[in-house]
Amino acid sequence: MNLKALCASHSRMKTLMIKTGQREAFVDISKQVNAIVKEASLSAGICVVFCPHTTAGLTINECADPAVVLDMKKALGEIVAEGSQWQHLEGNSPAHVKASLMGSSVLLPMVGNALKLGRWQGVFLCEFDGPRERELWVSVVS
Repeated sequence: MNLKALCASHSRMKTLMIKTGQREAFVDISKQVNAIVKEASLSAGICVVFCPHTTAGLTINECADPAVVLDMKKALGEIVAEGSQWQHLEGNSPAHVKASLMGSSVLLPMVGNALKLGRWQGVFLCEFDGPRERELWVSVVS
């Protein structure tokens, strides 16, 4: 079996659609991603979540205390000032910078047909130019 055929037979990609309701939001997508992992029916492997948008990103952080999300928004707001002299004419340069700081993908281990996250960890879609409907690509590989 060649490499291309091997990858095709051991990989599954799904699209996940997430609606965001605010200009900036951290949406916990752990349950939706875990449902895709369960559907793949693999005992172990990795799950890659990719965000194909330039004003939204992904991160893994604490999902138990909502104050963590507030602190993340506050810190990003202090790092990336809204009132700066931005060159991008659309007016959403801070969203582009924040998305780049978060990153466009996360790599997650999976064991026993479920995501293997730390005790308080969750997977977040980070919206910086909403509200919008965002598309995420989720690949599960054994």
